[in-house]
Amino acid sequence: MTELVLDQITLEKANLIIKNAINKAREIKINPIMVVLLDHRGAIKSCSGEDGISSLRFKIAHGKANGAFQMGMGSRALFNRAEQQAYFINAVNALTDGALVAVPGGVLIRDKNNNIVGSLGISGDSSDNDEIAAVAGIESAGYKPDIG
Repeated sequence: MTELVLDQITLEKANLIIKNAINKAREIKINPIMVVLLDHRGAIKSCSGEDGISSLRFKIAHGKANGAFQMGMGSRALFNRAEQQAYFINAVNALTDGALVAVPGGVLIRDKNNNIVGSLGISGDSSDNDEIAAVAGIESAGYKPDIG
């Protein structure tokens, strides 16, 4: 039997991803963002929010990251699925106690072997812009973003 070896995200790498996602948000001049990074277990590894975000942005960012992680697909794919199978996504959302946000901005983090090693959720601007910042942050640390 082959042992699965994951490139686990260290706290240092998690903070680098978040910092560079925020840097990308400032570069493209979008609204302030909240960023939540989940590790290979689906647990919060790190999060940070810019000044000026609303208090609900943490739950939205976490819901994007959590939905992507729990379903094994980026939240853009969840969004597309919600358009086709709204009842299914609503049922899954109920199973997660409402902690699934099926819009772009929740991105899986894959290692060099394509294993899922975490997810990143961003909320603050349009879903497409949140996703752009997430992808930039993930790539900055040498991981592969999977938007779905």
